[in-house]
Amino acid sequence: MPFFNRRSRAPDVNTSTAVGGEKHGRRGIMNKSDRRHTTNTASSYSRPSFGQWIKVTWPDILTMIVMGAIGLGIYTAPPAPSRSFPVYFPDGDIVYPEFAYPLRKEIIPIWAAALLAALVPIFFFLVMQIRIRSFWDVNNATIGLLYSLITAAVFQVFLKWLIGGLRPHFLDVCKPAVPIAGTQTGNGLGNIMYDKSVCTGNESDINDSLESFPSGHTTAAFAGFAFLYLYLNAKLKVFSNYHPAYWKLIVTYMPILGAVLIGGALTIDEFHNWWDVFAGAVIGTTMAFSAYRMVYASIWDFRFNHIPLIRNMPFTYGAGSAAFDAFHAAIWTRQAGWGASEGGPWSGAPFDAAGGGPVGGGGGVLGGDAAGRRSADGYQGRRSIGRKPVGASPRRPGDMV
Repeated sequence: MPFFNRRSRAPDVNTSTAVGGEKHGRRGIMNKSDRRHTTNTASSYSRPSFGQWIKVTWPDILTMIVMGAIGLGIYTAPPAPSRSFPVYFPDGDIVYPEFAYPLRKEIIPIWAAALLAALVPIFFFLVMQIRIRSFWDVNNATIGLLYSLITAAVFQVFLKWLIGGLRPHFLDVCKPAVPIAGTQTGNGLGNIMYDKSVCTGNESDINDSLESFPSGHTTAAFAGFAFLYLYLNAKLKVFSNYHPAYWKLIVTYMPILGAVLIGGALTIDEFHNWWDVFAGAVIGTTMAFSAYRMVYASIWDFRFNHIPLIRNMPFTYGAGSAAFDAFHAAIWTRQAGWGASEGGPWSGAPFDAAGGGPVGGGGGVLGGDAAGRRSADGYQGRRSIGRKPVGASPRRPGDMV
């Protein structure tokens, strides 16, 4: 039995023409002419053949290869700007001792940070499939992660190359041949400014020490782990419509802790300044949020943020239960009606909490009024409970809340 095939169950409104799909078969997933004559059916959500997957994904694969090649080329190029820096005051004092730290071995090498940022999220994506078992979920999660990592990497290497900055150990690897005291021979006010032509150290180390901003380690860490944070929140429904178990909050924030530790380690081994780490965190987080929204229906709206989006098939918010019910169980949690076999209407637009029917199968939980009355389709939800306390009288206007 294929891993990503769901356990068989009675067909619903979305699977009646799909899983069987004799008329249109599996072509409906990528064929535009088929889509004009069919509704969104479960065949569109089933695992495609390799050829069908390549047909849809090859532009992304090609773009990622090109972007990776561009990033690698820029990464190996020498720094573009000719940066000036002071070394000694005329009295012999070092102008910037914060750039005179000794060169130390990295606590976490850049290759290790990149591998952790990629492999740890993928591990969690696969573990989630033990219960979710959706090809499109693991596909979108993995491709979205690659979007985030590659885009963030190329973004930060451009900044390193064109802007850069001095690493805390710059003066140690530069080994400048300048007068320690007395009349300086540089340029600028007091002739105290020099460029890298006065350095006598290893050229590769010197070039690397001129490209401190932003931190590549931190950029990669936050691009991967912030994406995983969003994924775990969506699948565990941490910020949702019910009170989840505390362990879910801990698991959800573990990736953020990992990213902060990777970035913070760079200030211990003196490979980066704090502002380099901060900038890398901002860049990585921005790319993670952008990539997640590209492949899932929402970021924070708990009704939709677990739904993987399909190429060339728009997800219509508020279109009713037939829109994307094939993904109603694409979550890990099974509490408060989430992941139940019954699918309710996908109501409202993102962040429109007022217009709502159930998403996870609990009518009174995700939709309806605060008193827990039945939703428009008459389904209260076996796993939901009303919000009205037992024995409480109806609330009147003006009552204190």
